[in-house]
Amino acid sequence: MASYKTSVFCNLALFVALLLIVSVAESRNFAVGLVKAPPTCDSVYGAQEGDTCFDVSQKFNLSNELFLAINPNIDCDAVFVGQWLCVAGSA
Repeated sequence: MASYKTSVFCNLALFVALLLIVSVAESRNFAVGLVKAPPTCDSVYGAQEGDTCFDVSQKFNLSNELFLAINPNIDCDAVFVGQWLCVAGSA
């Protein structure tokens, strides 16, 4: 009788351990809280002839870091007339 209870207990413990291993392996929440929020843009400006990233950031009193953060895909070497540039927002 004692060996039967021991066998049932070991089988139950093994089942719970396997269930725990599978549930941990299937829960793919490795980067919870680590995902950076995308930048938000509250106001835009249409680039004019001769505008550069530096000129626009100075015109709207933005640091260069903030300007580049709220305009993540900008190519400062190729700003074109009419290009929408974010001039207010958060990163």
